[in-house]
Amino acid sequence: QVQLVESGGGSVQAGGSLRLSCAVSGRTLSGYAMGWFRRGPGKEREFVAAISRSGGRIYYADSVKGRFTISRDNAKNTAYLQMNSLKPEDTAVYYCAADPAPLAIVVVTVSNYDYWGQGTQVTVSS
Repeated sequence: QVQLVESGGGSVQAGGSLRLSCAVSGRTLSGYAMGWFRRGPGKEREFVAAISRSGGRIYYADSVKGRFTISRDNAKNTAYLQMNSLKPEDTAVYYCAADPAPLAIVVVTVSNYDYWGQGTQVTVSS
């Protein structure tokens, strides 16, 4: 069984930065493609960023491209989401997810992920 725990959320002003972490336990991170999703107030859960098992393939939602960076450290069993130039519309609960996809596959669909963290709140004020 894989457990995911997010951390690093908080409240920042517009233009600020946060780095979210997703600690994985129960299995080694290298066996999973990772993704970040978010659910804003009154909205559906939406894709933010994804990274393949090897880290060689990365994909971002258009809304965060150029501002957010997804990464992974398989040795530390942790995935990250660096968020810069935050906007009030980035306010949401952020979730990390893991999927035992093939090595070079990036997974962008909510339903394809097998494991989810509990979420961490990010609030951006104007």
